Amino acid sequence: MPKLTIDGSEIEVEAGTTILQAAEQLGIEIPRFCYHERLAIAGNCRMCLVEVEKMPKPVASCAQPVGEGMVVHTNNANVRRARQGVMEFLLINHPLDCPICDQGGECDLQDQAMAYGGDRGRYKEEKRAVEDKSYGPLVQTWMTRCIQCTRCIRFITEIAGTPVLGGLGRGEHMEVSKYVDAALSSELSGNLIDLCPVGALTNKPAAYTYRSWELKKTESIDAMDALGSAIRVDARGNEVIRILPRVNDDVNEEWLGDRSRFACDGLKRQRLDRPYARKEGKLLPVSWGEAFARIADHLKGVPGSKIAAIAGDQADCETLVAVKDLMAALGSGNIDCRQDGAKLDASVRASYLFNSTLAGIEEADAVLVIGSNPRKEAPVLNARLRKRYLQGGFKAAVVGPKADLTFKHEWLGDSASVLADIAGGKHPFFEVLKNAAKPAIILGQGALAREDGAAILALARKLADAAGLVKDDWNGFNVLHTAAARVGALDLGFVPQGDGRDVAGIVDGAAKGDISVVFLIGADEVDVKGLGHAFVVYLGSHGDAGAHRADLVLPGAAYTEKSATYVSTEGRVQRTRLAVFAPGEAKEDWRVIRALSDVVGKPLPYDTPKQVRERLAAVNPVFATTDVVVPAAWGAAFGAEGALLADKPLASTIDNYYQTDPISRASKTMAECTAAFGEGCGCNHKKTGTHG
Repeated sequence: MPKLTIDGSEIEVEAGTTILQAAEQLGIEIPRFCYHERLAIAGNCRMCLVEVEKMPKPVASCAQPVGEGMVVHTNNANVRRARQGVMEFLLINHPLDCPICDQGGECDLQDQAMAYGGDRGRYKEEKRAVEDKSYGPLVQTWMTRCIQCTRCIRFITEIAGTPVLGGLGRGEHMEVSKYVDAALSSELSGNLIDLCPVGALTNKPAAYTYRSWELKKTESIDAMDALGSAIRVDARGNEVIRILPRVNDDVNEEWLGDRSRFACDGLKRQRLDRPYARKEGKLLPVSWGEAFARIADHLKGVPGSKIAAIAGDQADCETLVAVKDLMAALGSGNIDCRQDGAKLDASVRASYLFNSTLAGIEEADAVLVIGSNPRKEAPVLNARLRKRYLQGGFKAAVVGPKADLTFKHEWLGDSASVLADIAGGKHPFFEVLKNAAKPAIILGQGALAREDGAAILALARKLADAAGLVKDDWNGFNVLHTAAARVGALDLGFVPQGDGRDVAGIVDGAAKGDISVVFLIGADEVDVKGLGHAFVVYLGSHGDAGAHRADLVLPGAAYTEKSATYVSTEGRVQRTRLAVFAPGEAKEDWRVIRALSDVVGKPLPYDTPKQVRERLAAVNPVFATTDVVVPAAWGAAFGAEGALLADKPLASTIDNYYQTDPISRASKTMAECTAAFGEGCGCNHKKTGTHG
């Protein structure tokens, strides 16, 4: 390990470390524009110049490996003079539009110009102007501001795996542009905005609507998919303006999917802000007291066997435990969280978790994806799989939908019989898994949300045992969820109790008159038109399919409007934080259930968030700690071994990445993406068999 001296401080670092990285270890900040720790080194902005003794001229510290005995100066007169020269060149063609630029206040060029810019300009010629490019409905371009750091090119090529950007021309004529007829259709394109060190790429949906210093920043957790990505919610007043990723190497590194980032405009559209009751066929505003009284009237004399509750995909754990307790008090076991009908086994935690963990999947050397398209279901996870592929020594295969996953893989077909052959050792890929040091499978909801889902789950378990996916220090059995609420609900046992009905049974029972009252807790992906003449109570934040069918609507809070608990697909317990208040008379969902329990004569024994969370921990000890992944025990059997497999293709449950839930379906931006990128219709017909 070489030793070197930086600004008088001696340090020993690993061979191959650059001067810039070594300086960071000492806490010495070196300015940069093109360098980014997660991207390949380009060395083209030259802002990170340092002086190395015995070298004839300043060197780019981001691209210069350390050497034994080096003596480096990062801030002497020669270095400052060199950086001032670089800054002068960068500003030659840069427009003086900081007052109107959305990057103002967050601009790296602005900050560095304060430190290294001159007090006057010597360039008298006309500035160069560059034509703006169309990057779609999400990314606004102002290419005259571009300093050609190439971060966007490297990200879209290396991380996103959709190489549609490049540098055209040379010298002063170089422009960053799209290739001919190429569309910036990556599900991770919003990260280009974060990476751009100037205002060349900005947030198009929110263009010219805010200044960065106006925004209140709240650290929270994303609930638009099941990964539990770390986010920051930026709000002005009571409106969410933008959502940005936070660094969390264990979950999302520093990336965020476009739906999670840009669907925030759906938080202010089609909102439920007061209770509504159906009168003469129309939903009309009522008071909370009248709403609760109507529910109590419909519950009078109704046996528990005729009452049911279905949990939606963004319901928080506090609400779920309150609903479960209330249903138990009413004598009903008809509860379920699996809107899509997934045959998940709540009794065995290892059977429904991403057991290798999201970061751990980078250690796998062979992966079999079953019934899933991770690029649409979890773009950030797909980026991790691509990252692992680029490291080499990685074999991947897919049994399911044929798709461009941005990394090399073998498509084995879309029939469940292929999985049966692999599990039985009759397929060549079985040997690939068996011979791998850390093999893994990723089981998608498309494989489980079928009539033979339990049989496929059993086959996956059989394959895990036969191919050695589970070892002392490794568990490669992974279930990829698409719903933020699903794992938490399963941890709480929000599944049929005793002889209770599942989602299909509840819908069928309501159609036949066997179920009289149905509570929809933000559930919009079920066949609401099949609920017959049942009295439907909808508790949620948006006027989506469930609210349209409901006889009584109770306004709840979205995930940015409450401090609530969620459990990610890997089993990590996390909490959102209240960033803005719910609109109008809307309340936190668990408080609505708590108030309702008093009216129906079944008061729940908790009144504060602390007491509810104590109840969560009492139901399942995993809720006692947050942001920790507790490995689940492996051993108990699950699934339905020996059951018949259906003769139909395995497919993803998501056909339109941009519109999967009430918030994104209410989003104007997501509707524009659907139109621009030719995605599906955005409704829940794939799950319910109906449009709308």
